[in-house]
Amino acid sequence: MYYPLDHLGVAADHPLLRLGQLLAKRGYRFTTITPLSHQRVNARPGNREARTLEDVFGWSRPFRESLVGAELFALLRDADALEAQGELWSSRVRWSSLDGHLFVHSRYPTTDADAVFFGPDTYRFAQALHQHLAGETRTALRIADIGCGAGPGALFAALAKPQAEVLALDINDRALTCTAVNARLAGAANLIPRHSDLLHQVDGPLDLIIANPPYMLDPAERAYRHGGGEHGAGLSQAIIEAALERLAPGGSLLLYTGVAMFGGRDPFRDSFQPLLDAHAWPWRYREMDPDVFGEELDNPLYAQADRIAAVVLELTRPANG
Repeated sequence: MYYPLDHLGVAADHPLLRLGQLLAKRGYRFTTITPLSHQRVNARPGNREARTLEDVFGWSRPFRESLVGAELFALLRDADALEAQGELWSSRVRWSSLDGHLFVHSRYPTTDADAVFFGPDTYRFAQALHQHLAGETRTALRIADIGCGAGPGALFAALAKPQAEVLALDINDRALTCTAVNARLAGAANLIPRHSDLLHQVDGPLDLIIANPPYMLDPAERAYRHGGGEHGAGLSQAIIEAALERLAPGGSLLLYTGVAMFGGRDPFRDSFQPLLDAHAWPWRYREMDPDVFGEELDNPLYAQADRIAAVVLELTRPANG
């Protein structure tokens, strides 16, 4: 089926966009939790089959066509987002709510190589971004969200700074489609999805770089999850290096990521601090949550780690630097 595209790369009658509009109209809301918590809730007696729209599009439970109705079912079919499970069906997409907006992303469990992740890290990242943008007085900014995923960072930046040019960057075309749908649904007209590995396909200086990169060590090396490097901080380190090269005078980086701590030591901070000290740019680093994804400590890859913490790094290039 052909859908004429707009500048976001999504058609006004795209089935995912229409699906989101209908869910919003019906007051749909869903808070996405960690995969382990999700698994525990779905395993409870009586949760095998969906009974509500939240069960279908949030909990990713199998459903009967009669539950969603002919219109929603047709939109799922047209979006190639239906999967048969015997007499039941399942949705290949999920919808989560955050700060009054709906976001389409991959279903649970996120096992596909090109899965688009949305979860508790997204909520923490959004909180850090809102705080950062509250202190940003400039309006005509050029902003890049590296590894945008479903697009919440780029979307909130675009809504907060409607005169800015906001580039939503990712190497995953599926993520860019989700971002385009979510931006159109939220009315973020100044957001531009673009395929880019870090900033390699983007020219010119940037006033604000934001990122919520993957930071785990994933044996399957799925793009949404695998951070690379010795302890999963490889991509975060690469983002810092890119920011040092591309930030305009007065520009800043907001990086939300995770760090595996060892014996009270923060190896991520140890890796980037000499680089930032050499540039003599102002920076601030803090733990937002001291203990996330604790189940990963059972993974042999984290056998020596004390904990995994969610951290935020903010750095600024001096206006005369």
